[in-house]
Amino acid sequence: MEFLEYLRKLYVYDHWANQEVARALQAAPQSPVRSVRLMGHVVGTEWTWRSRILPQSKKMAVWPQLTVEQILQEVEELETAWAGDLGKLTPARLLEYAAYTNSKGEHFSSQLGDILMHVVMHSAYHRGQIAADMRACGLEPVYTDFIHAVRQAMVGSQAPVAGGAGI
Repeated sequence: MEFLEYLRKLYVYDHWANQEVARALQAAPQSPVRSVRLMGHVVGTEWTWRSRILPQSKKMAVWPQLTVEQILQEVEELETAWAGDLGKLTPARLLEYAAYTNSKGEHFSSQLGDILMHVVMHSAYHRGQIAADMRACGLEPVYTDFIHAVRQAMVGSQAPVAGGAGI
């Protein structure tokens, strides 16, 4: 499996896992404030990275103040956006550099493939924090490990291709 195809698989996983966590927060008798804030950060950061590589795309704060319902809506919008982008992406484009400014005002340039991998890894990191927070609040977190998603056939070999602006 080539890297681009694997990235598409990881973005299917990312959407599934984000959706699972958001639904668990929605179903909780009382959603932990820190967990909601972290999941809002996951969403805000994904939109932020997308706007860095596609300047015409939706912009959102890195730490937005979102309700669980807003998070669920944003997770669905992100899935459509990323699927369209990754469906149009080529292996050669993954090697190109994207210049951007981070939230501290620092300027960087990174390969598109590295940025896309970072987005998935960043989200997984914070979903782990959410699981720990939910457990500390007496709630049972959802199981969002990548291998679990693969074993349960939640993640196929590639992301569905949808319309949208390509990267």
